[in-house]
Amino acid sequence: MKAFVWLFVLLAQLSIVTAQKNKSVYLFSYFKGNGEDGLHLAYSTDGLSWQALKKDSSFLTPTAGKDRLMRDPCIIRGADGQFHMVWTVSWNERTIGYASSKDLIHWSEQQAIPVMEHEPTALNCWAPEIFYDAGKKEYMIYWATTIPGRFPKGDSAGDNKYNHRMYYVTTKDFKSFSKAAILYDQGFNVIDATIQKDGNRFVMFLKDETRYPPQKNLRVATSTSLTGGYSTPSAPITGKYWAEGPTVLKQGRQWIVYFDKYRDHQYGAITSSDLVNWTEISDKLVMPKGIRHGTVLTITQKELQQLVKSSGR
Repeated sequence: MKAFVWLFVLLAQLSIVTAQKNKSVYLFSYFKGNGEDGLHLAYSTDGLSWQALKKDSSFLTPTAGKDRLMRDPCIIRGADGQFHMVWTVSWNERTIGYASSKDLIHWSEQQAIPVMEHEPTALNCWAPEIFYDAGKKEYMIYWATTIPGRFPKGDSAGDNKYNHRMYYVTTKDFKSFSKAAILYDQGFNVIDATIQKDGNRFVMFLKDETRYPPQKNLRVATSTSLTGGYSTPSAPITGKYWAEGPTVLKQGRQWIVYFDKYRDHQYGAITSSDLVNWTEISDKLVMPKGIRHGTVLTITQKELQQLVKSSGR
C-alpha cells in the first residue's frame, strides 16, 4: 500500500514537472534609446511582470540600412518553424530591415528590403510588422509611410511634414516581394498598426497619429480580409495620455494590449474580453527600464532556457 502511495506521489510530481516544462513563455522584443545597439528581449510567465534577458544588453547589432538602427523590432514564428523579424532601419529611409533565426540567438544576414524605393518622394518606412497568412501560405509585411501630397486630407493635421498611411507587401520566401499597396486609409494620419486573427475576421490595432487637434490614441478596426477592407476606427481604447506602438497578447478569451506611454516614459496595458470594453491595467505592469516599442510572442520553456544559457541570464 505504501509503495502504491509513493508511486502515485512520484507520478503526480513528474506530471507537474512535465506541465511546467511544456508551459509556454511570453517573449517581448524591443529597443532602447534610438535603436543604435539593436535587439533587446524580455520574458514573462504571466504577461504582466517582464524580466530583461542578457542584463538588458543587445542580442543583435543592427547592420541593415544606411543609419543602421533597429527600432520597433517585430518577431513572429513562421510556418517553417523559424523566427522572422522586421524592424525600422532609419528615420528617413525607404527600406525596412529583415532577418531570420532558428533560436533567437543566431541570426541570418540582415537585409534592407526596399519596399518603397519605387516612391522617390516617400519620407520613411516606420514600425513594420509581419503576419503569416496560412490560407495563402505567404507572409505580409506592413508599415507606415508618408508620401507628401498623396493624401491631402490630414496633411495639415500631422506633426510637421508627416501624414502616414499603412502599406503592405507579400512574400513567400523573403527574396521576391509584391509591389507595395495601401493597407489602411480612412482619411487620417495612421501609424503603428498590428493585426491579430480572431476567428473569421482580422483585428487591426492602430494609432491615430493626428496632432491637430491631438488624438495620439489607440483604436481598433476589423476586416474579413487580411490585406484590406478594414472598417472605420473605433472610439479610442486608451486614456488621456499619448500612446503608441501597440502589441497584443491573448490569454484564453482575454486580450491584453501593451503600448508605450511615450510622453510619460512609461509602458501601459489595457485588457478586454470583447474588444469593446477595456480596462486599464498599467499599474500591474513591471517592465525593463527604458523599454520602447516592441512586440510580444510565445516561445517554449526550452527556447527560454537556451536564451538564458546564451546570455548568462
